[in-house]
Amino acid sequence: MSRVLLVQPAFPIPSKSHHHKDYLPVGLLKLATWRRKQGDDVALSLGSLRTDFAPDEIYVTSLFTYWSTYVRDAVSFYRRTFPAARIIVGGVYASLQPDHCLNFTGCDEVYQGVHAEAELCNPDYSLVDTDFQIVHASRGCVRRCKFCGTYEIVPDFIPKSSVRDEILKNHLVFYDNNLLANPYLSDVLREISEFRVNGRVVTCESQSGLDGRLLLKRPHMARELKAARFRNPRIAWDGRFSQQESIKAQLTILSEAGFSPKDTQVFILYNHDLAPAELMAKVEQCFKWGIQVADCRFRPLGLFHDGYRPYKKSQVDDEYYVHPGWTDREVRLLRRTVRSNNICVRYGIPRDRYVQELECLSHKERASLAERLGYEGDRLTDAQLAEINRTWLASRREPEPQPTTKG
Repeated sequence: MSRVLLVQPAFPIPSKSHHHKDYLPVGLLKLATWRRKQGDDVALSLGSLRTDFAPDEIYVTSLFTYWSTYVRDAVSFYRRTFPAARIIVGGVYASLQPDHCLNFTGCDEVYQGVHAEAELCNPDYSLVDTDFQIVHASRGCVRRCKFCGTYEIVPDFIPKSSVRDEILKNHLVFYDNNLLANPYLSDVLREISEFRVNGRVVTCESQSGLDGRLLLKRPHMARELKAARFRNPRIAWDGRFSQQESIKAQLTILSEAGFSPKDTQVFILYNHDLAPAELMAKVEQCFKWGIQVADCRFRPLGLFHDGYRPYKKSQVDDEYYVHPGWTDREVRLLRRTVRSNNICVRYGIPRDRYVQELECLSHKERASLAERLGYEGDRLTDAQLAEINRTWLASRREPEPQPTTKG
C-alpha cells in the first residue's frame, strides 16, 4: 500500500471558491478513486499546502499555462517537505507544455493527456464539500479553434451514449468541451430528465459555452435541454459581428424552448484577433437583445505568466498579454462595459441609471429592501428585482438630513 497525496496548488482562487464548480479538480478526484481501488491511502490538498500527511507519491494538477508559477511553488514545497516522495504533474499546463513543465517545476514526471485508468472511475466526492458533481458526456471537440488547446490534449472526439451509471447527485455540471456535438446527447438528456436521486429530480448545466451552430442544425436539442432541467445556457460567439443574425437565431431557439433571456448568456472572447470596435459592437448588440455577456480575455497557450490586475486603472502592456491589435485601455473599457451592461440587463435598470455600487449590493441589503417592499421568499421575479433596484437608486438620491438648531 502506498500513501498518495493529490494536490491542487494555491492558484489565485478565492478561498470560498475552491469547491466551486469552475475549479473543482475532477481529475484528482478520479485519481483518488482509482488509487483507493488499489488499496492505497489517499489525501487531498485543495489550495493549501499540507504537512499532516506524509506521502510516497504526490500528484499535482495544473490548470492554465499562465499559472505555471503556482505549480512550481507547490512542487518546490513538497520537494523540500517530503524529499523521498515521487512528484508527478498532470493537467492542462503539463499536457500543453510538457518540456517547460518538467524543467520549470522540477517534478519527477509529467503526465500528458487524460489518465486512461482513472477516467473510468467516478470522482471521489468524499474528499470535497459539494452539492453537485462533474460529468463528461464526451471528451475532446469536433472543432479545431486556434485559440483552444483541447484537441492537443484529447486529439479525438470521444462521445458517450449514457451517463446513467455515473449520476450520484441532484445537480450535474458537464465539463464537455462541446456538449452539443455528442451524437448521443438526446439519449443522455432523456436519462437525466427521468432520473431521480433520493426521490428528487436532477438538474444540469455546462461549464463551457454551447456551440450554437449545432443548435441551428438540430433545434430540437433546445427542448431536450429544457426537459433535462438544463440551467443558464451560454451561446459561444467567437466569430465576426456579421454573424449576428445567426446568433440571434440561436438565442431564439433557446427562447422558444422556454429559456428566459435573463438566464441566457452569450460567451465572447476578447483581446484576440477581432478589433476592439468589433467586440464592442457585439457587446452592444447583446445589450439590445437583453442578453448578458460572459466575457473571456484571451491569453496564448504558451504564456507562462499573467500579471493582469482588474482593479487597477491602467497597466503597462508588458505586465500581461495584450494582443497587438488592442491596448490596455481598450481591454479595460470592454470589461467595464460588459459589467455595467450585465447589471442593467439582470435587474432591469436603464443604462443611464447604472451606478457601480449596484454590483456590490449585498444579499443582506437586497433582502432588507425586499422586506420593506413586502416581498417574501428566496426566488424573486424580474419585476420584483427591478423594483428593489429602483428603490435602492431612489434612496441614493435622497438628500442627507440637515441638523436642526434652536434659535
